[in-house]
Amino acid sequence: MNITRRPRRNRQSEVIRNLTEETQVSVKDLIFPLFLTEGQNKKIAIASMPNMYRLSLDYLLKEIEECIDLGIKAFAPFPQIEEDLKDAYAKESYNPNGLYLKAIREIKKHFPEVCLFTDVAMDPYSSDGHDGIVRNGQILNDETLEVLGKMALAQAEAGADMVAPSDMMDGRVGYLRQVLDNNGFTNVGILAYTAKYASAFYGPFRDALDSAPKFGDKKTYQMNPTNVKEALIEAELDYAEGADLLMVKPALPYLDVIKTLHDNFHLPIAAYNVSGEYAMIKAASEKGWIDGKKAMLECLTSIRRAGAKIILTYFAKEFSLLQKS
Repeated sequence: MNITRRPRRNRQSEVIRNLTEETQVSVKDLIFPLFLTEGQNKKIAIASMPNMYRLSLDYLLKEIEECIDLGIKAFAPFPQIEEDLKDAYAKESYNPNGLYLKAIREIKKHFPEVCLFTDVAMDPYSSDGHDGIVRNGQILNDETLEVLGKMALAQAEAGADMVAPSDMMDGRVGYLRQVLDNNGFTNVGILAYTAKYASAFYGPFRDALDSAPKFGDKKTYQMNPTNVKEALIEAELDYAEGADLLMVKPALPYLDVIKTLHDNFHLPIAAYNVSGEYAMIKAASEKGWIDGKKAMLECLTSIRRAGAKIILTYFAKEFSLLQKS
């Protein structure tokens, strides 16, 4: 038998495999989402997200310090807002003395070198649990933009490096860009949740923040999981409106969408390795059904291979510890 091409020659040793590997994941590619809660000395385990916690601000600052020592420099904090502070117009989202804005100021005060990606969406603060103003069962688009603008401006004033509108309202990137620019925040970037799908993989996140919608679902504003071309439309709009980064959420069921955006746009593509994806690996690992560390690495590599330069992932700290060992 005369076999000229033997691809296995490039797999025969670890050294050769390392030399020929096409895709690498680095801690520099990762953003670590964190959960913030009121109070002091609080570290509350999230049952559906093993090794993730709701942290009071004092513990959040300690967590960030540990992560910086591991090489993580980018963070995306999300607030758990107390029920009595929620209303139909999410006014707490731009309260300068509120939990979230205070946390942004304190993080940047203690760690000015980190990059903060702040969440712009009504649902953590809304008594309806939706990402927009609700009237007669309908989500109002243009009225919601005004709230998002106040929220983004308040976050920029507190020290946000990039605001991340996760609401999926039409026109929100352009509206936020105008608000930021008109108030002198031309250097504050926008990470657009460009293709955010109406997914079954968000459950643990909503558990962590108590932010599930009080009625209905989010299918009138989040995208249909069957659609790819629609993601191109959303990306074209966000690009034209001034987005600095385009993101796909979730990541693993939408690797094709990540690749589609990567192949069609010159902006960096981000992907959110969401709570349900994290929880599945953790649960299967705890059962002994899979090797959790290897599965983590394989999943993160697949997201990078699809074309995402930036990955929001709850595995960020675990990945960094593994790289240090």
